[in-house]
Amino acid sequence: MNKKELEYKIRELKLDYVRLQNDLEKLDSVNGNISPLERQIAEIEEEISTLSRKLRDM
Repeated sequence: MNKKELEYKIRELKLDYVRLQNDLEKLDSVNGNISPLERQIAEIEEEISTLSRKLRDM
């Protein structure tokens, strides 16, 4: 991946992260099962961290 692709992917992941957080809040307010969303959010956080590291190392 080049720099532009990394930046785009990070922006895309951040949008997904915000969407999932909103979904999590809604689900939590109705006492739904939030475990799958929490897992997805953790995976996105890790991927953002990894891609950010790659971007800094360029």
